[in-house]
Amino acid sequence: MKPPRRQFLHLAAGAAALPFAPHVARAQGYPTRPVRIIVGFSAGGTTDIIARLIAQWLSERLGQQFIIGNRPGASANLATEAVVRASPDGYTLLAVVGTNAINATLYDKLSFNLNRDIAPVAGFTRSPLVLEVHPSVPATTVPELVTYAKAHPGKITMGIVWRRLNVSRRRRVVQDDGWRRLAPRAVSWFRSHAH
Repeated sequence: MKPPRRQFLHLAAGAAALPFAPHVARAQGYPTRPVRIIVGFSAGGTTDIIARLIAQWLSERLGQQFIIGNRPGASANLATEAVVRASPDGYTLLAVVGTNAINATLYDKLSFNLNRDIAPVAGFTRSPLVLEVHPSVPATTVPELVTYAKAHPGKITMGIVWRRLNVSRRRRVVQDDGWRRLAPRAVSWFRSHAH
């Protein structure tokens, strides 16, 4: 059976255009213009320094400028929101850290959903998150700690240590800019205060 004449003409036209298709369908190289990497913390901090090192390496490797933009505030939520609102074209990136994951569980009314609105591209550092309990607490796993906390409301205090020994215990905040002695001070504080 012969194909209908119109179908034959469409096939013939498509075949005639085929040699020109690679020139038309070729994708542009990435990046073709400068790329912004948004950091949710002030310049000079750990995340900023790592982002600047990565940006320099990417600029050298890809031949296009990668620019760091610091948007500190609201525990990096301002930076995340700025990236979520940017055009999803790959030219505005977010330096995501553990704080972003914690914020997703800590804040009820964020204007974005980190899992839905941000797509991971590459990982360039890892930071451990550690949960410790005082030896007097009879919990050795997270589920045991949750069960214990629910059974003893108001009896558990919590402390958080980050960067410059900013330790919060209930409503009291202790700040110390002594970078070199962070680990010993943090351990000492937790031993004496977190029960």
